[in-house]
Amino acid sequence: MPMDSPAVRLDAAVVTGVNDGVIDKYLGIPFARAPRFELPRPIHPYIGHINATAYGPACPQQALSPGSPLIPISPPPSSISEECLSLNVYVPAGTSPSAKLPVAFWIYPGGFEVGNTEPYDAIITRIVKRSMELKLPMIQVSINYRGSAYGFLAGKEVFEEKLGNFSLYDQRAGIEWVQKHIHAFGGDPSKVTLYGSSAGSISASLQMLAFGGKNEKLFGGAFMQSGGPVPVGRVDKGQTYYDFLVQNTGCTNARNTLQCLRTVPFDVLSRAVDKTPNIYDYRSANIAWFPRVDGIFLQEPPFAQIKAGRVSRIPIVSGNSDDEGTLFSFPQSNLTTEADFREFIKSVWFPEASDAELEPLWTSYPSTPSEGSPFGTGDLNELYPQFKRVAAFQGDIGFEIPRRYFISHVAGRQKTWSYLSKYLKSTPLIGSFHGTELVVNFLDDYLIHFVTNLDPNTGSGTEWPEYCPESPNMLTFNDTSSTYVSKDTYRVASMEVLTELVRKHPL
Repeated sequence: MPMDSPAVRLDAAVVTGVNDGVIDKYLGIPFARAPRFELPRPIHPYIGHINATAYGPACPQQALSPGSPLIPISPPPSSISEECLSLNVYVPAGTSPSAKLPVAFWIYPGGFEVGNTEPYDAIITRIVKRSMELKLPMIQVSINYRGSAYGFLAGKEVFEEKLGNFSLYDQRAGIEWVQKHIHAFGGDPSKVTLYGSSAGSISASLQMLAFGGKNEKLFGGAFMQSGGPVPVGRVDKGQTYYDFLVQNTGCTNARNTLQCLRTVPFDVLSRAVDKTPNIYDYRSANIAWFPRVDGIFLQEPPFAQIKAGRVSRIPIVSGNSDDEGTLFSFPQSNLTTEADFREFIKSVWFPEASDAELEPLWTSYPSTPSEGSPFGTGDLNELYPQFKRVAAFQGDIGFEIPRRYFISHVAGRQKTWSYLSKYLKSTPLIGSFHGTELVVNFLDDYLIHFVTNLDPNTGSGTEWPEYCPESPNMLTFNDTSSTYVSKDTYRVASMEVLTELVRKHPL
C-alpha cells in the first residue's frame, strides 16, 4: 500500500511526491525554462509548493514515418509543451537526507527526435528496486530535453549568435540541478553517473567532450549503451534544413529569420519540422537534427577532440548491440543494385567525398549477404538485395565506429570497459538489434555496481576486464551460452576505412 506522500524542501519550496510502497517518486519538477531557440534558463529560487506527483509535459516531438520501429518504444506522449524541461527523482523510501546515496542520471533515447521520461518509469523503477535488493541503494534522476529542430536548430544564423545544441545545454542544466539539489533527497553530488541508451548514450559521451572536456566535477562516471561521440561537423552544415524551415513558416522575407522562427505560431513551426527527414526516412540514421560543432559546447569535431585528449577523464562503460544498423535500414528498399548502393552512400552520407576516397568503401562493405548484418546469419534476413550491406554500413558509421574510436583513444588514460550484446540474434531481419538493452535487462546489475563503485564487476559470474589498447576486451552476451570475454577486433579493416572517411568528411 502507498505510504503518506513524501516531501522534501528545495530552496523556499516544499516538494510533494508519490510513493509506490518501495520508492518515493518526485515527478515533473521543473528545472529550467526553455525559450524557443535559446539556451535554457535555470529556475531559482523555488518557492511555495510544488506538486511533483505526475510527469511534466513532453517536449515537442517530430512526426515519424508510419510504421517506424521506434513508435512502440517511445509512444506519443499524453501532453506536449514547449515549456517542457522537467525532471524526476526516484529515491528508495525512507532515505535520510544525510544518506549520500550514489546517483544515476538517465538520458532517454529517441533518435534526438522523439521521447520523454514517462515511458521509462518501469525501467527506472525496476533498477532502483534491484539496487535495494543488492543492498546498493541508489537514486535515479531522469530529465526531459528538447529534440529535433527545437533542440538542434542549425545554420549560419544560429552559429553567428553563438548558439546551437540547445538539447545538450538542457541536459547540462539538469546535471547542474542535481549538483545543487540532490542532497535534499539523500543523494551524493560527488557520486553522479550519466547513463543512457542510443541518443541518450550519445548525449552522455558528448557531455564528456563539453567545453573542451571540462565537466567541472558535475559527474564522475558514464555508462553508455549503444551510442558514442558522433563524427559531426559545424553547426552551419545544417543550413539546408534551416532554410527549409524559414521557407515553410513564412519567414523568408524577415530581416532576422532566426527571430522570426522564434515567434511564429507553434503549429506552423511544427508542421514545417514534421516535413524534414526523420530517422526512419530514406536518409535514416543521417538525421536532419542532431548535435553539431558550435564552437562553444562542442568546440571542435568530436574525433579531433578525442584524438587530442580533451575528454573528461572519468571511468566509463561503452557497448553496442551486434546489429545496430538493421532497424534503420528498412526505408532503403529501393536499393537493389551496386549502383544504387553507391549512389545512396554518395548522396546521403558523403556528398563532398571524391570517387577515389569512396573507392575502398565498396569492398569494405561488400554486397555478399553472408558478410552483412544481421551478422553471422549467412544468406538469411536479406530483406531486399542490398539490405544486409546497408545495415552493416549504417550500424558501423552510426554506432560502432563512434564507440570504438572513443574508447580506443581514452583507454589507458582512464578506466574503460566495453561490451557486445548478441542477445535476440534469432529475431527475423533485425537480429541483435539497436536497443536490445531496453528489452533484455542484462545490464542492470552491472550498472548498479558501476554507479556505486565506478567498476561494473559484480563479484560473481564472468569477470569483466578493463578495455586496454593492448587488450581491447569486451564482455559478450548472447542467448545460447555463458557470458564470455571477446576482443574488439571485428571488422577492423572495414571500420578503419570508414573512420578515415568520417574524419575527413564529418556529418
